[in-house]
Amino acid sequence: MKVRLINVDNFNFPNLALMAISAYHKCLGDEVDWLNQNDTPDLCYASKVFNYTSDFTNWPDCRIIKGGTGYDLHSKLPIEINEKLLDYDLYGIDYGIGFLTRGCIRRCEHCIVPEKEGNIRINADIGELIKSGARDVVLLDNNILAVKDYAIEQFKKITNLNLRVDFNQGLDARLIDDEIAYYMGKIKFIEYPRLACDSSEMKVPLEKAVRIMRKHNVTRKRYFCYALIKELEEGLDRVRFLKSLNLDVFAQPYRDLNNPDYEPPKILRGFARWVNHKAIFKSVTWEQYKERKRL
Repeated sequence: MKVRLINVDNFNFPNLALMAISAYHKCLGDEVDWLNQNDTPDLCYASKVFNYTSDFTNWPDCRIIKGGTGYDLHSKLPIEINEKLLDYDLYGIDYGIGFLTRGCIRRCEHCIVPEKEGNIRINADIGELIKSGARDVVLLDNNILAVKDYAIEQFKKITNLNLRVDFNQGLDARLIDDEIAYYMGKIKFIEYPRLACDSSEMKVPLEKAVRIMRKHNVTRKRYFCYALIKELEEGLDRVRFLKSLNLDVFAQPYRDLNNPDYEPPKILRGFARWVNHKAIFKSVTWEQYKERKRL
């Protein structure tokens, strides 16, 4: 059978669902590849992660299976398809990837994880996520620190296996204490630890977490911090605070998850561009940039 895949969001970041689907069908002996214009497949899978992504339009004449939160918040892979068995050749990546835990204890208004995945639960051991011959693993957990004992157990294994990791979705600063930071300090990071500061209420716990992490020598490289921006003045104050802590800030304009047609205001998009363009961010004030771009 000829099986074709469509990554509707068209992002370069690996889509685990499509990697698992590809691995499953290749084990069945099916021919699997990305959909191209001249294809005549027997079956096609389309994955859409974000509800604001424009839908695919040039559908082939075959059976189509659509999935992902962009189509249906509660969609799941068929039980016979295992998300831990992935086709790494699909993206040509040379690192492991996956989730040690699923779900989250928080109920952030901008996040769909609690509704989609529920409360925090253990999903895998780090040994299950290692790609053969590789020492790098990208972890997609939304809040691994919410299961502290398991997190520490996994941190110890990561250290003992001499792996390098990226906690790609960020670590919850409110849960970083001396014990967590001690074991984080033994980990090798692919790039840098990622944190998040999505509201002014996070400033105090974030500053405390950064101080504790530096105390335990959690990597000598910089720290990365996501910052969701919903209101300009509050966001500007928070970004300046994060800059004062010598954090590498990445601003993300707020999106209304209940309204896929919602577009962030032009000024918030411009603000995010100013923050995320590091050469400009370090040399030009927001007031100068706003005037120059006529925002």
